[in-house]
Amino acid sequence: MAYRVSADIGGFEFAIEMGKVAKQADGAAFVSYGDTVVLVTACAQKESKEGRDFFPLTVDYRENTYAAGKIPGGFFKREGRPTEKEVLTSRLIDRPMRPLFPEGFGCETQIIALVLSADKENDPDIMGITGASAATYCSPIPFYNPIGAVRIGYMDGQFVVNPPISKLKDSSLNLTVAGTEDAIVMVEAGANEMSEEMMVEALDFAHGIIRKLIDLQKELYKQIQPVKREFVKHVFDAAEVERIEKEYSRKISDALHVEGKLESYARLDLVKNEIVHAIPEEEAERRAQAEKIYHHVMEKIFRKEILQDKRRPDGRQFKEIRAISAEVSLLPRTHGSALFTRGETQALVTATLGTADDEQRMDTLEGESFKRFMLHYNFPPFSVGEVKFMRGPGRREIGHGALAERSILPIMPSEEAFPYTVRVVSDIMESNGSSSMATVCGGVLSLMDAGVPIKSPVAGVAMGLVKEGESYAILTDIAGAEDHYGDMDFKVAGTEKGITGLQMDIKIGGIDKGIMAEALAQAKEGRLFILERMTQCLQASRSEISPYAPRIITIQIPKDKIGGVIGTGGKVIRGIIEQTGVKIDIEDDGKVNIASTDTDSAQRAIRMIEDLVMEAEVGKTYLGTVTRLVDFGAFVEIFPGTEGLLHISEVADFRVQDINSELKVGDQIPVKVISIEPPNKIRLSRKAVLREQAGLPPQEPAPRPQRNSDRDRGRPGGPRNFDRDRSRPRGDRGGPPRRNY
Repeated sequence: MAYRVSADIGGFEFAIEMGKVAKQADGAAFVSYGDTVVLVTACAQKESKEGRDFFPLTVDYRENTYAAGKIPGGFFKREGRPTEKEVLTSRLIDRPMRPLFPEGFGCETQIIALVLSADKENDPDIMGITGASAATYCSPIPFYNPIGAVRIGYMDGQFVVNPPISKLKDSSLNLTVAGTEDAIVMVEAGANEMSEEMMVEALDFAHGIIRKLIDLQKELYKQIQPVKREFVKHVFDAAEVERIEKEYSRKISDALHVEGKLESYARLDLVKNEIVHAIPEEEAERRAQAEKIYHHVMEKIFRKEILQDKRRPDGRQFKEIRAISAEVSLLPRTHGSALFTRGETQALVTATLGTADDEQRMDTLEGESFKRFMLHYNFPPFSVGEVKFMRGPGRREIGHGALAERSILPIMPSEEAFPYTVRVVSDIMESNGSSSMATVCGGVLSLMDAGVPIKSPVAGVAMGLVKEGESYAILTDIAGAEDHYGDMDFKVAGTEKGITGLQMDIKIGGIDKGIMAEALAQAKEGRLFILERMTQCLQASRSEISPYAPRIITIQIPKDKIGGVIGTGGKVIRGIIEQTGVKIDIEDDGKVNIASTDTDSAQRAIRMIEDLVMEAEVGKTYLGTVTRLVDFGAFVEIFPGTEGLLHISEVADFRVQDINSELKVGDQIPVKVISIEPPNKIRLSRKAVLREQAGLPPQEPAPRPQRNSDRDRGRPGGPRNFDRDRSRPRGDRGGPPRRNY
């Protein structure tokens, strides 16, 4: 039996249907919004694996190209490894869902979201989050607290619900919010320097829409009435917990407060080993239980010290930021480099400038696009003192890089102001809290060091939260333990004016508007402090780019001349590139970017292109080359590919009987353009130039120039006398008749 619910969300019908497809899955939600359709399924194993102490949740989001009426590119013509967007959307679904499963639930669970139809206006990623909640909530899986998700834009002074993809680029806000009926649990945002107060309004507005989506799921739940599987939360032995607390609480607390991450972790391991090894080997189950109790007690101690004793593990005040140092131009041959260190988190970030050839081509369901700013994040195992295989970037690396890229993008210069493709790479050297925000700070410094004219510096800070009932503490610049045992990971990046990037993940049921506003205000204080430290290192972008970076010079040519510059099969432009060694990019609007590390080569290429597209101007004088002689004059090439007619009457300021007596092929002579007749007939005059050179008014004859025949015969040039019978018609004077060109 099929069940269906729907509601108007942002002007489109948002519908969820279950019981129609994928009926063997534990739950399957067929979600439609406009003409976009996403199928989301949820399946969970019936039993948990023995000894598992984590929740094995896997989320896979896939975009089928047939959904947009496309055939995949490449040799195999089928979908391959997940794209960056698919990875990021998988994370987007995972992050709000994971903390809402009951604590201790260890059955392997998989959520799959398949895009079946895409109208290229309504993004399926938002639908995937709500669909995942519906599929799990309305199934036997023990998931009891549904969530909804919505995207909010800000255009023309008002918030917009799920703005169309085509209009999102005009929005000063791209905010994705997921939440329960009572609170917000996940935030992902990019903004154009939006104020903290406006961001809180946007979050509150989004939560109102989320409640509508949750009402839909509750209505669907009533129709289906799923029978939930039994799940019994594991409870520790109270006596064992009391014993370990009594005997080891002081040691655990002392180890938590040891200065230095590695030293603290080493002391904590000693305490854990002491607890475990105090139990006989033959009691393996009790040993395993004791290790879990140790972590439980450590978390309890951490939270008590934060909320009651107002004491952080490293002794800082709640708003205090760890020591910051920054250095630029660290690497001599990179275009820009920076080493940013905050406490025990360190990022080595480089910036590389490229040309249009280096743009990243993006082939998505919405169509093809190009990226000219890329930020890539690497997290090598040595950064946390571990030994692991180094493979391609995982979901964590892709997610952290996307957050940093989104935070910096609003302050990047326009293509017109800075026609470079820019790639920033962050290699984490060591990590103990918020390496993604260190990447933002180091990335901005590397861009400034590379001479990229950014609009304003951006800094980022990670906030934490510890909450028990009505008591809570907001922590600035959280370190590893505070991230692990706290209730919130809240990253905020921005300029002095406002927020550019935001990411929040909540491990509890959610937080309300008041805590959100307080956290944003405290984050602003921290951000401004970090910005001040960054400007002490480098106050503004360098005025010159690195000598190892390509110089890009932009010129504009007429659109109808593009074909002439490119040539048949690209022959002309390839010839210019081969002769000069530059890179040339020609856009459809006639904009030409010439890139080279050698300025002289770039100027040569510019001159060659300008010669190809040059157009004659009436009244302008050119040094032309005689290409052909005819009875009525000569054809003169005034610049490559453009010829004009020099009529015999315009060769000299006297009557010329034979053109061969004055000119020969290959002669270079100055000529002036006296008219251009449609379609492109250019009439030239040498006589006008000679009069100007002699400084004579138009009515006086100019001195006769030395002719080729005079030079060849060794005779001095000068005026010659002719006996003219002016009573005869022109055609009877021995010269050619007047002709029109």
